[in-house]
Amino acid sequence: MLLRLPTSVSEAQECMAEGAVPVGGATLVWAAWQRDGFPDLAMSLRNLPEATAVGPETLGAAVLLHRVDDRVPEVLRRAAGTVGTGAVRRTATVGGNLVGSSLRCLLPAALVLDARATVLGPDRPYETDLAEVMAKRHLLLGLNWRVPTVSGYRKQPAEAGGPPPLVVATAVHADGEGRHRLRIAVRDGYEVVSESAPCDTGADDVLGALERTDVGALPPTAWDVVREQVAGILG
Repeated sequence: MLLRLPTSVSEAQECMAEGAVPVGGATLVWAAWQRDGFPDLAMSLRNLPEATAVGPETLGAAVLLHRVDDRVPEVLRRAAGTVGTGAVRRTATVGGNLVGSSLRCLLPAALVLDARATVLGPDRPYETDLAEVMAKRHLLLGLNWRVPTVSGYRKQPAEAGGPPPLVVATAVHADGEGRHRLRIAVRDGYEVVSESAPCDTGADDVLGALERTDVGALPPTAWDVVREQVAGILG
């Protein structure tokens, strides 16, 4: 297998045109390759500046999970910090987790940040929403978002090898007129639901609004965690 390491977007596009298979940390594909055979040509974005940025409003797809630190909002940092083991976080990437993983541990955090994705198309990079990235498995370059007023993250304990643990991510955003809105995303099993509600009048009104959405249809145990997280972040 030949591994290409493009240092510019144009080089990455050339690799795509040649049929290179994108890889991040290869934590999710290595076993399959050993079983089914390695591709002739692969591509890593670890030398591409657009894919390695870390900042208050941006996170590159090639960033290793253990490098997601307090430069990004708390909800995203904590989500990355709870993925797998330390060994996994030192090799797995943001893009691999979002696009290649069935668990998509970073997705709830990205949703509550109202993140937009920059992907590499055949002609040029362009911005799109997370739903399109998940559905079409685009080559992700990075995420960008507006800095929230506050954010939070909770991942319930779970046994290794068992069902995916419940995740509740929250973030409060302010608009240009000083009004606030809470965004929430919940991973229950392999499904992720997300909603938002105005939150200037307190937790009770937010929870009342959320009860009328898909979040309110979650099982009682999940709803209990939602209620605690909403009360906590607004308190």
